[in-house]
Amino acid sequence: MTDFAAIRKEFPILNQKIHGHQLVYLDSAATSQKPQCVIDAESDFYRTINAGVHRGAHELAARSTMAFEEARAKVARLVGASTVEGEEEIVVTSGATAGLNLLATAFGNASQGRGGEAARRFAVKSGDEIVVSKAEHHSVLLPFQELAARTGATLKWFDLDDEGRILANTADEVITERTKIVAVTHVGNTTGAITDIAPIVKRAHEVGAVVVLDACQSVPHLKIDLHALDVDFAAWSAHKMYGPTGVGFLYGKREMLEALPPANFGGSMVELAWMDQEAQYMAPPARFEAGTQPVAQVVAAGVAAEWLMNIGMENLEAHERVIAGELLKMGQIEGVRILGPHANERRIGTVAFEIEGVHPHDVGQFIDAQGIAIRVGHHCAQPVHRHFGVYASNRASSGIYNCVEDAQALVEALKKVRPFFGVK
Repeated sequence: MTDFAAIRKEFPILNQKIHGHQLVYLDSAATSQKPQCVIDAESDFYRTINAGVHRGAHELAARSTMAFEEARAKVARLVGASTVEGEEEIVVTSGATAGLNLLATAFGNASQGRGGEAARRFAVKSGDEIVVSKAEHHSVLLPFQELAARTGATLKWFDLDDEGRILANTADEVITERTKIVAVTHVGNTTGAITDIAPIVKRAHEVGAVVVLDACQSVPHLKIDLHALDVDFAAWSAHKMYGPTGVGFLYGKREMLEALPPANFGGSMVELAWMDQEAQYMAPPARFEAGTQPVAQVVAAGVAAEWLMNIGMENLEAHERVIAGELLKMGQIEGVRILGPHANERRIGTVAFEIEGVHPHDVGQFIDAQGIAIRVGHHCAQPVHRHFGVYASNRASSGIYNCVEDAQALVEALKKVRPFFGVK
């Protein structure tokens, strides 16, 4: 049996008091805390093998490159991507936002004829359709909204049910023969709802559309096999999976990456460059990794991926399901409305809520005074908040280090909010 109490002790930041209370951290959907092994991996890199990767013939450069590529392989294993040399499917980015913008830019380049015949599958023009959903984080919505504006394509979207779930059963109507790109979230960052991806992917591929998955909230919480999901691309951030900030990953089916034109340009991504003719770019993933990579952070992210695999994602899922069940008890408090699925099924331990008569920022400050960290605002997802008829909310989101007592502490604190503010 996995000892989650022992795992909790691996996070040094939790050993502190906030406003006189032991810290309860329930904001992992924004950024997760880091175990000591990840912290050590980043600092150890700087102490021992710091050097640029894929450049230089000296020993430190060789060691740094090896560590960098080993980390890429660890991340690939975590999500079920290829680890075969020469068939890599993981591109290093500075985060999920960068990965999604990379795709939107590359699709735009393909729409202008860049990348030749192989890239035509990504080209978008007037009359074509790009499909997203009302549940999307702005990092999904805005890049593809802008791509539609640049190319003249029509932006369409999946609607949501009363609990904020994407209506995947409408895929046959939403996705048409004119659809070129479908970009949707795997798990809602506001609602915690797990999207039924299968019918969306099936329909998209029937019409020849490319499927892009926002996996930010699924990779840290669920056992993921991107090959089995059959999505064409997926993006996520290391800082949400117990890794460092400033680094993320973009998955692409190998044949897709080979056909995709580059989006960023500079050193380390070009095979041959001339003054008077078009450059020849390197094979993926190097083609998409222009400039100097955040090597120390990638190495530490690889340690985080390995750490998660050693714990077992199935074990993590089961643990967080228990925490989610405790968090959902807030729905029994008078005046508390959960924005998302009320049942502890097909969801993760992320629970957004509003309290009648009390502004979310006031709720957040009251909860913070109890030493409990939660998120306040629209969580970079304004359309889903409008779906629920609110402008902002509070959000509690669990991680591997949370225990039942953490969730219970929040629920007990929420019971005091309305009386404190004099709301009856």
